[in-house]
Amino acid sequence: MTQTHLGKAIAQLSVLIQSGSLDPVALVEESLDAIRTHKDQAIFTRLLETRAKEEAIASSRRLREGRSRGLLDGIPVAWKDLFAIAGLPTTAGSIVLANAAAAQEDADVVKALKAAGMIAVGRVNMSEFAFSGLGLNPHYGTPLNPLASDMARIPGGSSSGSAVAVASGLVPVSIGTDTGGSVRIPSAFNGLVGYKASRGRYSMAGVFPLATSLDSLGPLCRSVQDAVWVDAAMRGRAAPDVIRVDPAGLSIVVPTNIVMDDVEHGVAQAFEAALARLSAAGVKVRHAAFPAFDGLFQVMADHGPLATAEAFVLHHRRLAGPEAQQMDRRVVARTRLGEKITLVDYLAILGARERLIKDAAGMLGPNELIAYPTVAHVAPALAPLEVDDELFVKVNFKTLRNTLIGNFLDWCGVSMPCGTGEAGMPAGLLLSAPQGRDESLLAVAMALEDIVAG
Repeated sequence: MTQTHLGKAIAQLSVLIQSGSLDPVALVEESLDAIRTHKDQAIFTRLLETRAKEEAIASSRRLREGRSRGLLDGIPVAWKDLFAIAGLPTTAGSIVLANAAAAQEDADVVKALKAAGMIAVGRVNMSEFAFSGLGLNPHYGTPLNPLASDMARIPGGSSSGSAVAVASGLVPVSIGTDTGGSVRIPSAFNGLVGYKASRGRYSMAGVFPLATSLDSLGPLCRSVQDAVWVDAAMRGRAAPDVIRVDPAGLSIVVPTNIVMDDVEHGVAQAFEAALARLSAAGVKVRHAAFPAFDGLFQVMADHGPLATAEAFVLHHRRLAGPEAQQMDRRVVARTRLGEKITLVDYLAILGARERLIKDAAGMLGPNELIAYPTVAHVAPALAPLEVDDELFVKVNFKTLRNTLIGNFLDWCGVSMPCGTGEAGMPAGLLLSAPQGRDESLLAVAMALEDIVAG
């Protein structure tokens, strides 16, 4: 994109496109040129130049002829390397799938955004097989957090390339997946809005899985408004169902256990300042312990993590063969832990999950949402994590701790920037709601976004 279009939100670009001030062909060419010449070549794993130009020409023609498909027509989008793109293998951030069979058709959500007029410009990097919250990738390189000025810092994962592509201004939105925090974590680390939809809200056809009981999808973008538009399009809707609400009278509860443990001072300050602004705006804020949080971590300690169990089932043949030698050693080590989780353990996890989901829901009043820091720390330095596997495991768990709660309890969630912590790096406030309350969550997030940002 040209300098005037770098870093613009979907809503800003849409005004220009729909008014005829910006041609989709010019926008896409600028986007592709910016990607090709960007200093960080680890962000994208594949450019879709031919497809993008064809889709841009079609969009431009529709707009000239008065046949716009709506607010997203002509808007570039990048796809995490888990979504099927017709004619290409889905490599999932791994070299072991580089020679896999090409997809016969796009994933359903790729089709849906194309139908809304959006233009697929490329595939973005990720943690291998989506199994890390940090975003390191030894095969395609690790995209660097573009907001770090003091040292190379991690992007967050697993949707690492998605976050860095948007934060760098290369595209206004990228679609990621979220099994334990993979949309919300990189969004928080890169100062973006990340929306993890309720599991099952979108079709998963054509999406490479990690743990099917937990997998969900969502956009990484610059505003909640943008997320609302993209969410509607991903479900094949012509317009969103979200209704704007008044911040005054809204109610949120802040958990007092687990999520604030060992939170960096700067992150805690940014979060508390955001809460103070919300209270001043008339939002009701109360604090309460959630026994279900302690319960779910006890279940993990007793029986193992649900994500690890299901990831092992998915990859056990791969881990037993020569392909394991070509995989990220940290992904291999974490996935192999699933071998120790028995069928009895797995069924116990599922049974406990149902109970804990009900227990957590019982802690909430009517239309009340949950708020806490998305991640307990800002994006850490990259170099130590590349060489110290013990540190990697420790930091990965802490990074995932707050967000994985929402996946286990089947919540939807929106991470919004709420200020900065250490080294001036972004901190995120995570707003969550029980499964299926996405419209309410998005409406509240849209109402609170500017207040939270300060």
